Amino acid sequence: MTDLPMNRITLLTLGVRDIARSRGFYGSLGWKEAGAQDGVVFYMLDGMIMGLFGLEPLAADQGRPGAELGFGAVTLAQNYGDATEVELAYERALAAGATGLRPPTETHWGGYTAYFADPDGHVWELAYNPHWPLDEKGRVAARDDI
Repeated sequence: MTDLPMNRITLLTLGVRDIARSRGFYGSLGWKEAGAQDGVVFYMLDGMIMGLFGLEPLAADQGRPGAELGFGAVTLAQNYGDATEVELAYERALAAGATGLRPPTETHWGGYTAYFADPDGHVWELAYNPHWPLDEKGRVAARDDI
């Protein structure tokens, strides 16, 4: 058997109530669409794709037609180079229509974080983690001790 790489994510799909509203929200954050088809909108991220998919079609696509899909049980996160960048990203999210959950705050572990929810309740964390340096593209630099 071939050793398949299972420790990666290549596509993240968010179930949404209203594709147009979610498109507007992520567009207001500066996200650029990479395409759309059959009721799904795609955004090319750094090395992966994020999609927006209507709730009912997503449940059906998963093989669970009629399932009630929930929100908020997963946190998506973006790391930044310092506390000021966290504050700027939080303000931009609020201006785009996000619901603030926790304003930018220092943490007990030496970082700085904020939380917001998108229009469908998907939770995002914005973080500065001094223990996870970022590379020139804003990605967490490769380390073996995380």
